[in-house]
Amino acid sequence: MAWINMIAEDEAQGELKGWYDKLREPWGGVDNILRVHSIDTPTLKGHYELYRSAMKGSRDLTHKQREMIAVVVSTINQCHY
Repeated sequence: MAWINMIAEDEAQGELKGWYDKLREPWGGVDNILRVHSIDTPTLKGHYELYRSAMKGSRDLTHKQREMIAVVVSTINQCHY
């Protein structure tokens, strides 16, 4: 299994700390799918912007429809995240 080094939330500084603060979930942490970008903050920003665009972009689809599409695609890809 591959392993990606990540900077822990309590060790983050500067711009990364700002992103962690922005992305902290109600459960109190940052999702690992975003934390994997911690060693390269521009990719973290890019991942977040892509997600935000896909899930909150044009108004052609409702939020519920977008979530349903995400579930179907994740199931097809056997992604359990």
